[in-house]
Amino acid sequence: MLIGYMRVSTDNDRQVLDLQRDALLGAGVDERHLFEDRAGGSRRDRPGLAAALAYLKSGDCLVVWKLDRLGRSLPHLLETVNSLRARGVGFRSLTEQMDTTTPQGEFLFHVFGALAQFERSLIQERVQAGLAAARRRGRRGGRPVVIDAEKLAAVIAALDAGATKASVCRTFGISRSTLVDSLARIGWSPALNRQEGGTSGSSTDIDRGTDRTAVRPAD
Repeated sequence: MLIGYMRVSTDNDRQVLDLQRDALLGAGVDERHLFEDRAGGSRRDRPGLAAALAYLKSGDCLVVWKLDRLGRSLPHLLETVNSLRARGVGFRSLTEQMDTTTPQGEFLFHVFGALAQFERSLIQERVQAGLAAARRRGRRGGRPVVIDAEKLAAVIAALDAGATKASVCRTFGISRSTLVDSLARIGWSPALNRQEGGTSGSSTDIDRGTDRTAVRPAD
């Protein structure tokens, strides 16, 4: 059985939808076995496609007007068609004259798969080369430092003086996660500060994030 799938980007593409419908009907698809979506090709939530894929059974053939009506990208297209093949379902694209139920169409599909793998390899190679070039120039990946050196010095001074992380975050207008990340970058910790003779409070007070009130000794 032939199952047809159509997709247009917006509701205004009525002419394009009619063109697809006429082509699919001309290829032998029954009007009752047509599924459609009105969504951009990059969207994952396509209920029409989901319904068509669920309706297909072994021995059926999914027919589209063009390849870009089905796949969001070449990898997604290959993934979809491979899943159909695993279920014993064929695939046909009218414009590109691809039909996986024929030896020629099967060969063309394998060529597409090889091109997709080649593209992935090139992307990985470029990424690795870019990272290596950045490391040679002393640059490292990761999130940029949000707290500048001057502010970080003031934050550390406040912590060394006994301020809690919660109060430091409020005073300097930074989030707790940013503070923790910045302190981790320089290796600061309450325990290390105490070993070096600092005046910061206990780690329990800091981790709890509660402000301590200084108590003046009795005269």
